[in-house]
Amino acid sequence: MAKAVTQVEATAGGQSLSLTGQATIVICASVVIAVCARLVLPLVFTPVPLTLANFGVLLVGLALGSKRGFAAAALYLAWGAVGLPVFSPGGPGGIAQLVGPTAGYLWAYPVVAFLAGWIAERRPASFGRNVIAGAVAEVVLFAGGLAWLAVMTGSWQLAVAFGLYPFLFAEVMKVMMAAGIGARLRHYL
Repeated sequence: MAKAVTQVEATAGGQSLSLTGQATIVICASVVIAVCARLVLPLVFTPVPLTLANFGVLLVGLALGSKRGFAAAALYLAWGAVGLPVFSPGGPGGIAQLVGPTAGYLWAYPVVAFLAGWIAERRPASFGRNVIAGAVAEVVLFAGGLAWLAVMTGSWQLAVAFGLYPFLFAEVMKVMMAAGIGARLRHYL
């Protein structure tokens, strides 16, 4: 009985994980997002860089599920807010990044991870299910990002030109990669 009180357990792949195990997975997943965010290609014609952070968020949500994915993405934002160098290097970092041109995308990350994970959890892990989950989550990501850019630029046309069109092909590739890797990882996690 004492063990049940001191140890919160969750079943994943037939194994139970302690609260410490769950926390370790969430921390490691937020590190994955942070590493992906540092892999960036600045684009001179837009204030939004091409980064793998979106891929990291999708992968974490698809592999870990809704709750742990949300927690990992929220932890990532918290790390960035306190000044750790986890955001893309092209931005100002810290709190300033959370109100800058990419803020709408950043604030959407926990919701994106939750939604991708939630959809993926509805059925056994599969590439097709993950592609659907990733695509739906990307719509939410870009809704948040474009809405914020529209506020900053005063124009939906500029927001779409700066924050959507240059990224469409790359985002399709990120969804496909996250779907494939996420389906595999989900079996292990």
